[in-house]
Amino acid sequence: MAKKYGVIGRTALFAAVSLASFVSGTWGAMALWYQLPGNATVRTLGGTLWALAVIALAAVAIARRSWLPLGVYTAMYALLLLWWASIAPSGTRVWADDVARQFTGTASGSEVTLDNVRDFDWRSDDDYDTRWETRHYDLDHLASADAVLSYWGSRAIAHAMISFGFDDGSRVVFSVEIRRQRGEQYSPIGGFFKQFETVLVAADEHDIIRVRTNVRGEDDYLYPLRMDKAAMRALFLSYVQAANTLAGRPAFYNTITSNCTTIVYRMARQIEPGLPWDIRLLLTGYLPDYLHDVGAVDRSVSLDELRRRSRITERARNTAAGDDFSRAIRARGS
Repeated sequence: MAKKYGVIGRTALFAAVSLASFVSGTWGAMALWYQLPGNATVRTLGGTLWALAVIALAAVAIARRSWLPLGVYTAMYALLLLWWASIAPSGTRVWADDVARQFTGTASGSEVTLDNVRDFDWRSDDDYDTRWETRHYDLDHLASADAVLSYWGSRAIAHAMISFGFDDGSRVVFSVEIRRQRGEQYSPIGGFFKQFETVLVAADEHDIIRVRTNVRGEDDYLYPLRMDKAAMRALFLSYVQAANTLAGRPAFYNTITSNCTTIVYRMARQIEPGLPWDIRLLLTGYLPDYLHDVGAVDRSVSLDELRRRSRITERARNTAAGDDFSRAIRARGS
């Protein structure tokens, strides 16, 4: 019996080691492909050689029933992790125009000044007028906060932004985005492998929302948030603080741990520590369900009705240059 359990134990240990080696080996190959210095050929060669080395060590371990190859692989993997840890964000690359600047802010009492607020006029993804502005806001006149979700494919995934409104009609949207280099395309897989840095954008609604609905063909929804003025003020200032931190200490974007929703959640937790974590914070397309459950949006209507009322895509697409975009997307029955 003892011999039988010994065989089972060795088999289980072998299976666990094999699985760990496969997962870590695959991660290593992809890490080399995304981050090894050089062109695509060099990166492909590096990832391929790593994969072949892992396979060869596994074959030797099985053929000779030896743990020595595992020791060699552990040393290799440790060196890989040391190299990986040395890869740091720079904040000084040649960025795409729409993420070329990181906004910063200063606060004095209720007065907040934001530098590098984006206000582009978009005709297409490649045709636009660039404009960066310094704007001033009085938080004593902060009147509303809206969650804006923009869908571009799967209903499970959306880009989340927060729009703050003031009683004079002015608005500013804060958005956590990938900071693409010029000519670079977004890749959700690359977001796991330090391919992108993070940028916090402050922008006008007719820029950052309209480019999604009217230029990129995305489907957008605007959900008014149920927050008191103290909470709105705290969330606004937490965005400013996060932007200032990011300006001084660049950070990598991560598809799961540091994306458009998880960062907002961490800031919101500072205001409401009891806010529960939920898988819908990762599957951002279902964020309205989460907001409805925690009472952050109107619960006097069903979620389906709230979603219907909140869709702004057609209203946005019916706007023209010179229209009051913010008013148009909030006009009921249009």
